[in-house]
Amino acid sequence: MELFTPDFGLIFWMFVAFLLLFLALRKWAWPVIIKSMEERANLIDKGVEYAQNAKEQLEGARKEAEKYIAEAQKQQAEILRDAAKIKTQIIDEARSTAAVEAQKVMDAAKLSIEQSRKEAELQFKNEVSKFSIEIAEKMMRRQMSSDKAQVELVNKLLDEIEKN
Repeated sequence: MELFTPDFGLIFWMFVAFLLLFLALRKWAWPVIIKSMEERANLIDKGVEYAQNAKEQLEGARKEAEKYIAEAQKQQAEILRDAAKIKTQIIDEARSTAAVEAQKVMDAAKLSIEQSRKEAELQFKNEVSKFSIEIAEKMMRRQMSSDKAQVELVNKLLDEIEKN
């Protein structure tokens, strides 16, 4: 039972040992422990601050990315509008060019048709003239078969020439 009821000497030496241990810990261990705890607290504070800064930077980057995306979408819409305008202009230019070319082709065709018609008329006149001359020649040969008729015709033509 001595363990449960300690003597004064045991308590005294225990108190002295505790006091020495307490003083040794207070002089050498507690400053190191407190310093490491303060460093740990500072490190945790810095980590929290770093995390908050990172969160703010991430939020700023997200907002900036959204701004860039909105700007890119705006530019895309602008480019699409410009492309539609250019497409319309190209189509209009192509139509007007085609109309001009078609008019040129029509004018050339009209000119070609007119020239062909004039050539056909000239050829027809030549053929008619040729037939008329042949017919007149045949008629003149029948009527001028006698010398008397030939002399009368020559005299008549000479008289006309003299009058003119």
